[in-house]
Amino acid sequence: MRSLILVLVLLSLCPAWSKPAAVLDDPEDLTARSWLVADAGDKILGSKNTGDVRPIASITKVFTVLTVMAARQPLDRYIKFRNTMITRQDLIMMSLIHSDNLASDLLCKNYDGGYNKCIEDMNTNAKLWGLSNTTLVDATGLGAGNVSTAEDLLKLLHIAEQNYLIVDAAAKTKIEIKVKKKWIIFKQTNPLIGHKHKFIVSKTGTTNAAGGCIILTLETDRGLRRVVVLGSKNGRTRIPEAEFIYEKVN
Repeated sequence: MRSLILVLVLLSLCPAWSKPAAVLDDPEDLTARSWLVADAGDKILGSKNTGDVRPIASITKVFTVLTVMAARQPLDRYIKFRNTMITRQDLIMMSLIHSDNLASDLLCKNYDGGYNKCIEDMNTNAKLWGLSNTTLVDATGLGAGNVSTAEDLLKLLHIAEQNYLIVDAAAKTKIEIKVKKKWIIFKQTNPLIGHKHKFIVSKTGTTNAAGGCIILTLETDRGLRRVVVLGSKNGRTRIPEAEFIYEKVN
């Protein structure tokens, strides 16, 4: 009985335990270490620690895709993926929609000049785009050395919005690739897609170092919103926190 009473007292004192991730009343409920929401004119409607440099996990894959496409790597070239051959464009869509690490790695391994050249060009592009606090060390985002800020990632959203494959990926709930007579299917990592709003850009990420991360550009009933969430408690909290930010924070 005493143990039960102790547990109940602890639950009442600890906000992280007493309030489920999906029940958010105000920005103080957010576990995200850094976040922002901006309107179509980039007016910041709400934010926290936007200049903090933090790991970005699989958001890194957006840089990988943009760099591969900026280098005009042939999208119809076939590349070996596990036990089959698929196109570079398929690898791009798998990186964006399913956040597939092997697909992203293969994009850089098959880059003109090789893997290290791919990473070098990713960093060069980041600086050209004005992302001065961004550093990239691999193609997937698994390394804790892939870092950026919410402010930099707001700029990245503008770049990503101009890329037709990134925009196309943000509208898909899954990717289907035909291999001989069979289809292989990979699900979208953002479960909100296909259920509400028009997403223009969407990329999730989660690692132990980064926590839960997500960047979004979407149309809402209040107009266009750009959202960056970094350092959410985990992969389950990033989605409800992003949703709260673009729906409730003005």
